[in-house]
Amino acid sequence: MSDECKDLPPAAQRALAEAEERRKKSEAEAKARPKELGGRDGPDPARYGDWEKKGIAIDF
Repeated sequence: MSDECKDLPPAAQRALAEAEERRKKSEAEAKARPKELGGRDGPDPARYGDWEKKGIAIDF
């Protein structure tokens, strides 16, 4: 941990350590997933609500 984290209460230090572990686990799982072939680029449209294909945006 950095020097800034040492000034935090123990509960905050634990929370930061747990968040870092979850982040590393999530990144490892993302790398383990197979790459989608022919998929869309950019953010997930179901999550962000923008469906765009060839310059035409569609909202549901």
